[in-house]
Amino acid sequence: MPGPESPTDIDRAKKLSDADQAKVDGFLERGVNSVERKPFRPLRLIFLLMAVVAGFSLLSQGIAQWAGIY
Repeated sequence: MPGPESPTDIDRAKKLSDADQAKVDGFLERGVNSVERKPFRPLRLIFLLMAVVAGFSLLSQGIAQWAGIY
């Protein structure tokens, strides 16, 4: 019964060759991938969406009240 692979065998299998690593590095330095970005913050997006929805709700109620519908 063969034993499980040691972590060094798994790490060795996942390592790219020098040519492949150079291709990956070159791809990451081109185009849209070359721009350094701030980390994505989903909570900020949720709060922004809540503010926009609330703003549109208040705007629509104001327009309805101004038009005499509400």
